[in-house]
Amino acid sequence: MDIEPTSDSSERFKLYDELELQEFQDKFVIKSHQSPNEGFWISRVDGNINLLDGDTVSESPTKTSTIYGVVGTIRLVVGTYAIVITSRKEVGSFLGFPVYRLMSMRVLACNQALKFSTSQEKKDEAYFLTLLKIVESMPGLYYSYETDITLNLQRRSKFVEGWISKPLWKQADPRYVWNKHLTEELIEFKLDRFIMPVVQGSFQTAELKLKDSCAKLSLISRRCTRRLGTRMWRRGANFEGDSANFIETEQLLEVEEFKFSFLQVRGSIPILWEQIVDLSYKPHLRVISHEQTPNIVDRHFHDLSQRYGEVLAVDLTDKHGEEGKLSAAYAAEMKNQQSARYVPFDFHCHCRGSNFDDLKILYDQISDDFEKQRYFMIDRKGDILEEQKGIMRSNCIDSLDRTNVTQCYMAQKALDLQLQRVGVLTCSECISMFEEEYGKFRILWAEQGDEISLEYAGTNALKGDLVRYGKKTLSGLIKDGMSALSRYYLNNFHDGIRQDALDLISGHYTVSRNIPSHFQRNSFEPLTYLPVASALIIGGLTVTTFSLQQVGRNAQQYVSSVLCAGITAGVMAIVKANGRQFCSRPRLCGLL
Repeated sequence: MDIEPTSDSSERFKLYDELELQEFQDKFVIKSHQSPNEGFWISRVDGNINLLDGDTVSESPTKTSTIYGVVGTIRLVVGTYAIVITSRKEVGSFLGFPVYRLMSMRVLACNQALKFSTSQEKKDEAYFLTLLKIVESMPGLYYSYETDITLNLQRRSKFVEGWISKPLWKQADPRYVWNKHLTEELIEFKLDRFIMPVVQGSFQTAELKLKDSCAKLSLISRRCTRRLGTRMWRRGANFEGDSANFIETEQLLEVEEFKFSFLQVRGSIPILWEQIVDLSYKPHLRVISHEQTPNIVDRHFHDLSQRYGEVLAVDLTDKHGEEGKLSAAYAAEMKNQQSARYVPFDFHCHCRGSNFDDLKILYDQISDDFEKQRYFMIDRKGDILEEQKGIMRSNCIDSLDRTNVTQCYMAQKALDLQLQRVGVLTCSECISMFEEEYGKFRILWAEQGDEISLEYAGTNALKGDLVRYGKKTLSGLIKDGMSALSRYYLNNFHDGIRQDALDLISGHYTVSRNIPSHFQRNSFEPLTYLPVASALIIGGLTVTTFSLQQVGRNAQQYVSSVLCAGITAGVMAIVKANGRQFCSRPRLCGLL
């Protein structure tokens, strides 16, 4: 059942799956276990890459270890740094080929020239190294040594004979290659069997047993890198029409010698808007008025229609308050869209009972268009029996929680149609009638939602129990409360530096020694002031409380209490008025 959907007889390109890392005083050597003469070395002095030859290694290394791939290299102010995979975990297969989750990375520093640098260069390099340490722990990274996982099944079926013999980085869709910027030097040196396209997103798989049939269900989500970022620092779209948190999710079903693919996408509302953290629990939403907005929306939906066909744009935001104003601005821009049908659906209003099945209200509105879009289907020979003719694009404010619940519901509808198509289910049956298998399906979508949320917001998804159990639960409410508090902390005090790390490794910010230090022009570091302000507030509240307790015994304490309370209130007012300045802010790139 695990076959490639082409009749191509060309030899498949495969990456080296185990490498040897040799560490010397002056260089790092990386070579293949299978072909020891194949590899390269990087100078620890200047960071230059050189191909291996017979005279490269004449002495014994100080340390030798096994690594499982090279994510890429990056040049900073002084040194060059190579990022390698130190551990991996096989998590399933994609069209018959093993897929791995990247479990840990190591940054190899080639920066011995740093000792000859100026103090400012050393300071800048230290900050960039901090960003690389954040990159080492990035979640949701997946890859395969034998096949490209950036392309969905329908797109793969359109490639000509000989395609699978090309290097994986040439096969890949660049918009979904998380480490594209990091591979540029490796590409320059034609190290094709070391260049590994990595996808950020999610990969989940489950085996289903339905009556007498066995089926394999896979869920792969691919995060677009064109507007990569964190929840509060990447909202809306840029001027090219690329939206934040844009993710293509493919549900693959392999059953009865057939393969099915069903695609959905999500992404931030594709106009110019922002929501800057300012220490408040829910920062204000602001729509940015700009003459280019109609063109931005046109570019976004033109790109979608070119790639997927007709677009069904489902907007799940509230229709009142600040969300309502944002939704109204989006709806106004969509009135002139010829390539997309805009469907507003107030999730919180219609699904107030916190029941998964309440989404039937939405499905009834869009069922005709949804079923016309169909799904992709091929047989064992790779012959195309059905093509997906359009795409459903969902969004809420974050395009996480409400979006994931909705996409799960639509994926369930598609799965029912596919299983009925091959006779596994009758026309009156659906997956929800098989409790154990339906549970596997829901867990698949819930874990995918958690992983995507972790990458963008820093926590698991909210409303996860709606996906897992079809209703709200007490434990789910507690988890949602904890996740909401965690999001508040991370968004206010951590995501600025995390955004810098993403801008650095994605190439949205490039380091250069030929321009003045970026940090000399931006010396204000808000987090250095936050502990002082916090200490003053907590100390003031403590002293005020203690003084008030003493008022009855000593009237002179009354003046002290008023003074302390006044100082504390003043500090709190200053912090509140300058909330944005006390939050973690990106230092490398602007919002757009």
